[in-house]
Amino acid sequence: MSDRDDAPPGTSPDEIDEDARPSKQEPDAEAIEEPTRDSEQEARETAWMMKEGTTIGVVSILAVLLLALALVQATGLVDLVAPLADTQLGQWGAFAALALVVAAVFAWSRWGV
Repeated sequence: MSDRDDAPPGTSPDEIDEDARPSKQEPDAEAIEEPTRDSEQEARETAWMMKEGTTIGVVSILAVLLLALALVQATGLVDLVAPLADTQLGQWGAFAALALVVAAVFAWSRWGV
């Protein structure tokens, strides 16, 4: 009995139809087909990945903190933006301004990518 007999149906290389697979998007036209051999190119790609990972992480942390602020504000446990606005509408306006700042930081981090 061979390994092919143990494999689930439709998983052997002979039975896979590449054209029938659903594709969410076309592959990147500028994708690198082979491993990077140039150390400068590798350094540039690594720096780019570090920048992207850092900005996405920072924006995610800011979004979670903003969500926590909104939940605390909605329950009335703490009025963190009370020094900025006396009314409930003013406090939610300050929260909306903070949400716009987080959205702007995210848009700025995606600029040119």
